[in-house]
Amino acid sequence: MFLAVAGLLTFTAFQSVKAQDEEAAPAPEAQEEVAAPAPETPVNPFEATGSDKPLHQQLKAKFIEGGAGFMALVLICLILGLAIAIERIITLNLAQTNTKKLLGSVEDALKKGDVEKAKDVCRNTRGPVASIFYQGLIRMDQGVENVEKAVTSYGSVQMAQLEKGLSWISLFIGIAPMLGFLGTVIGLIQAFDAIEVAGDISPNLVAGGMKVALITTVGGLVVAIILQLFYNYLISKIDTIVAQMEDASISFVDLLVANQK
Repeated sequence: MFLAVAGLLTFTAFQSVKAQDEEAAPAPEAQEEVAAPAPETPVNPFEATGSDKPLHQQLKAKFIEGGAGFMALVLICLILGLAIAIERIITLNLAQTNTKKLLGSVEDALKKGDVEKAKDVCRNTRGPVASIFYQGLIRMDQGVENVEKAVTSYGSVQMAQLEKGLSWISLFIGIAPMLGFLGTVIGLIQAFDAIEVAGDISPNLVAGGMKVALITTVGGLVVAIILQLFYNYLISKIDTIVAQMEDASISFVDLLVANQK
């Protein structure tokens, strides 16, 4: 779905470039008419051009000026990175469990000698902590040492599942600025090619190539910054959940030892 959205945005950008080229081409009748030169008006170089346009139109114009090919790749990195980040945020929020309430329910069931009820409590509770408790209750008759090994091993499995997808976000964080820098180098090459063809150093030729180069660089850096913020938030969220898992696992093993005596 996200690839389809990215493709649609890229196609729209190419169509906008084509439409602008068609509008820029003068009509045959207009070429025959020669208008009188308009009086020159002083231009303020510090005045922002296109400031009266809406923000989305300005972003669209910069997207086209930066080169639809490279900017589309940077946009795809942003879309895929945000998709994975949002999915991870939802998953991690669902993975949080009220460990005190869960431990209290399991303890009440074990005090009554009803292990099956304790298993049902863990099965009906979402989150990695409940899954770890369930694995320990299954091996309760095998001794505390086996239960502790099972809790530790399954805790590592749950931790790996929590970190799933973070490597892709890290990949997009690294790729986005690289694509921007690649567009920068290509823009500079185009500027020097234009200077070589013209045979003279013109400010317009140099400014055009530099503008394309800087736009691609800014695009890549903005995408990397946005994804980096989401990445750090996810890392802190995972660290919090892992700390809860470890604390709850220790309390669970102590609970089993107390009920076996």
